[in-house]
Amino acid sequence: MELFKNRTAVLLTKHSKENVIFPVLQETGMCLQVEKTFDTDLLGTFTNEIARQGSQLEAARAKALKAIEITGKAIGIASEGSFVPHPSIYFVPADIELVLLVDAENNIELAGWELSTDTNFSETEVTNYKEAIAFAEKIGFPQHGLVVKYPFSKGELKVAAKGITSPEALKSAIADALKFSLDGKAHLETDMRAMYNPTRMKVIEKATTNLLNKIKSLCPHCSWPGFEITEWIKGLPCENCFFPTRAISKHIYQCKKCNHKKEIEYPDNQKYSDARFCDFCNP
Repeated sequence: MELFKNRTAVLLTKHSKENVIFPVLQETGMCLQVEKTFDTDLLGTFTNEIARQGSQLEAARAKALKAIEITGKAIGIASEGSFVPHPSIYFVPADIELVLLVDAENNIELAGWELSTDTNFSETEVTNYKEAIAFAEKIGFPQHGLVVKYPFSKGELKVAAKGITSPEALKSAIADALKFSLDGKAHLETDMRAMYNPTRMKVIEKATTNLLNKIKSLCPHCSWPGFEITEWIKGLPCENCFFPTRAISKHIYQCKKCNHKKEIEYPDNQKYSDARFCDFCNP
């Protein structure tokens, strides 16, 4: 990690993400600085007032580059989250967190990812405060914040209040929303901004740990950081019939600088797949 030691890295955030990112990255020896003067909501909001431009990775990259532009430092760090259906567990919501490091001086981009089903991402419609507080208790209120919206035109919701962390503020927001609502209902959802969502903060911390591991993973040929898995090769043989299955048999690591590749067989220390997951034995 000598490449990063004693250099300044700037995290662009106004949502207190430094509280979980900086303790993890201290091991790198970087001088960690937070930049809060830029309104990151201009690049997209969870409450949909401003749509995110591009993919999750593109949005994080834009933040990291903005940190470099504002401060004149060479290293920018950014975090970006997405809440989507789990890619393999149907009907289960998932939180995908990315913590990105961009080193403009050395042309390095390292991405730490974490996919988690541990999320309170949820929403509902209510007609009174009693229904609202019942929903609030299910999502971990008041430690987890809430957003209240109301329909002000067909198919469009307007934010009445967000960052709600007290019963009094919730009651007031519900009253305001119902007062202006077109259909007599208020839309209630979890506030997914990091400083109002401790559950999400834990996932961001895990994504940062993944980033740290990428920084520490050096190419065996040129010692450049970010020597990571670029291919997952399926075909682990079935323990019963020995036909190839869809289970992973190899990981291919590749260096982003010199393109050196390394093949790791049986990455999960398994030489055979459970027959339950074999398409031949269990078509």
